[in-house]
Amino acid sequence: MEANASSPIELDAVDRQLVDGVLAKQRRALAKTITLVESTRVDHLRRAQKVIGALLPHTGNAIRVGISGVPGAGKSTFIEALGNYLIDQGHHLAVLAVDPSSSVSGGSILGDKTRMESLCQRIEAFIRPSPTAGSLGGVAAKTREAMLACEAAGYDVILVETVGVGQSETTVAGMVDIFTLVQLPNAGDDLQAIKKGIVEIADLVAINKSDIDPKAAAVARAQWKQALHMLRPASPNWRPPVINISAFKKEGIAEFWNEIELYRKVTTGSGEFEAKRKKQALDWMWSLIETGLHTLFKNHPQVHTALPRLTQQVATGQTTPNAAAQCLLAYLETGAVADVA
Repeated sequence: MEANASSPIELDAVDRQLVDGVLAKQRRALAKTITLVESTRVDHLRRAQKVIGALLPHTGNAIRVGISGVPGAGKSTFIEALGNYLIDQGHHLAVLAVDPSSSVSGGSILGDKTRMESLCQRIEAFIRPSPTAGSLGGVAAKTREAMLACEAAGYDVILVETVGVGQSETTVAGMVDIFTLVQLPNAGDDLQAIKKGIVEIADLVAINKSDIDPKAAAVARAQWKQALHMLRPASPNWRPPVINISAFKKEGIAEFWNEIELYRKVTTGSGEFEAKRKKQALDWMWSLIETGLHTLFKNHPQVHTALPRLTQQVATGQTTPNAAAQCLLAYLETGAVADVA
């Protein structure tokens, strides 16, 4: 079915109730919508597509902030302090916290809300923990759709907390307006530990727990500023600032948010803000195409039949991985029954 923004999306009574509930800022409806979006059932995927499509005209008005950092940097404590500050300033906040899924059991603890006890009690805040469920990049597979649902529900600040920090956790930068790294003053050579890739895409660096050792925090700030100066900035109109904060003592929180607002002002004035969102939407489309093709491949009848045999042949050295892959891909190209020579 061809997408047409001018044509109303047909929804059944249940999904219409979900959409109306989200637009009416009902937290239960928002939670149920995100649960629907995160489901892997085929019928739920179709329903979620229609629900998000109906909500789409009501999205785009929030500032999206990605927050990553080394384990133990205090990301959750920082988010709680920042969230309470923003609510006191009149904002409505949605926090999408991503927890790692076990590679053995597939389960997740989803315990981020327990570290945000005071923020959980604020009616202006919505906190949603989600499992990575095997997806790479430090975020859940449906974090983008969850952000849109939160925006449609009237939340004007969206915070996305990633699993941790690493070379693969740059995915979140492709779905937010500003990407923040939370670091520690006494964590050793952080730049070497997290590698160059994630530093290059940072729009802001916050050194947390600076109150514990102010001298070390000052040294760390100077080192980070020097390192960022040597790298090519992600934006031609913005030089990533480095600030010292203490989430526990709620110090530096206002300064941090001032930098966020300044970044939005600078990039909006240059046209970069809108261009970035357009590029993210296109990247999202291609990501979904790749995911869809992967699913289509795995569910192809001939692939499904031949895969166990070819897997065994590759494992025992009877054929090469390349030959097996070409054989399986041939089913998609022609539909003919191919085989490995």
